[in-house]
Amino acid sequence: MTAPRKLAVIGLGVIAKFYLAAIEADPAFTLAAVCDLDEAALAAPRAAGIPGHLGHRELLAAHRDLDGAIVTVPNDAHAALCRDLLAAGLPVCVEKPLATELSDARALTAIAAERSLVLFTAFHRRYNSQVLELAAACAGTPVAKVKVRYFERIEDHIGQDAWYLDPARCGGGCVADNGPNAFDLVRLLFGESELSVVRAAITRDAAGLDRQAALDLVTAGPAPRRARVELDWSYPGELKDVEVTLADGRVLRSDLLAGHQGFKASLWHEYRGILTAFGATIERPAGRRDGGLAALDLVAAAYRLDRDDATHVFRPTAAEAR
Repeated sequence: MTAPRKLAVIGLGVIAKFYLAAIEADPAFTLAAVCDLDEAALAAPRAAGIPGHLGHRELLAAHRDLDGAIVTVPNDAHAALCRDLLAAGLPVCVEKPLATELSDARALTAIAAERSLVLFTAFHRRYNSQVLELAAACAGTPVAKVKVRYFERIEDHIGQDAWYLDPARCGGGCVADNGPNAFDLVRLLFGESELSVVRAAITRDAAGLDRQAALDLVTAGPAPRRARVELDWSYPGELKDVEVTLADGRVLRSDLLAGHQGFKASLWHEYRGILTAFGATIERPAGRRDGGLAALDLVAAAYRLDRDDATHVFRPTAAEAR
């Protein structure tokens, strides 16, 4: 029997619990160590016998036999941390977005390619059971149009991770953080086609955090197919769905939250899917193209379009306008 792969989880914020549960449930992996800047966050893992470290360099020095690392730290820390892990020769699974700056994402992708290392961006929605059923239903018929809605009230999600509300640390707001997941779904349903953003309308709050966005995308080529992505960080509750129009006129809809009771309940099975896919990529890295850079390119394009359109520079919320 093959020994379980030893993984480290770096960052113990709101998303880490889904990775920890996935590792515990999968006999192909074992949790070798955790890392967080907050001493208090290390208490529970240490009590369970898992080594906890305050810095990733300390972790790397203490655990030289790791098979991979999972990065779930604030968005603005992704690039530097992934760079160090790749330099140490480790396969990396990093939460989306791959980085907050497009130049950093390009550099990381180049480093991974040069060293033949796995750099795996975690797009959890592509492992959603409803998405998989939708993709299977589309098989054999070209997809003509896609619409993705990704709505939630971000304050309900973040727990103690207040960095989500800081545009500098988040990379922007809903476009930077939820946008990559939505863009990746569009790419998945269009057969990983190259996409461009052709219109972006973004609403920000007084702090400059984008709270809502409506984004139009097209595929490359002589017969472009169109997609619409709608994002909302001020929605009362949670709504995540996809609508697909097929070339034969059929319209298929999928509620990503169906069958999963409770706020964020669908994430438990989606992160098990991430872990399985990450393990398969470590096992067979050849031929895989990570979507992290493509998604961040679309994020940058959305912000650029919004910035360049004078009518979309700043739109106060209804409450702020009163």
